Amino acid sequence: MRIKLVAAFAGLLAARAFADEQPIALKQAPGLEKVESNCAACHSLDYIQMNSPFLNAAAWDAEVTKMIKAFSAPIPDVDAKAIADYLKANYGG
Repeated sequence: MRIKLVAAFAGLLAARAFADEQPIALKQAPGLEKVESNCAACHSLDYIQMNSPFLNAAAWDAEVTKMIKAFSAPIPDVDAKAIADYLKANYGG
């Protein structure tokens, strides 16, 4: 019985945490559709806003390259350029 109470309480806490979570809304700009269709296929788009204070233009280029070469993201070269340009223009330092 105690396990059921703990599980129920944990479920209520988790539901509350997810209820407060706001959907990610990236800046509307050219290249956004490429970011949404390619990047969100593997991970949350929250990473873009979370990392934006720390990454400059060169670092965003490196991130896009890393996703393709190290993590084998199936992103065509033309999309990779559009993604990098979008990130640098809207979230780069």
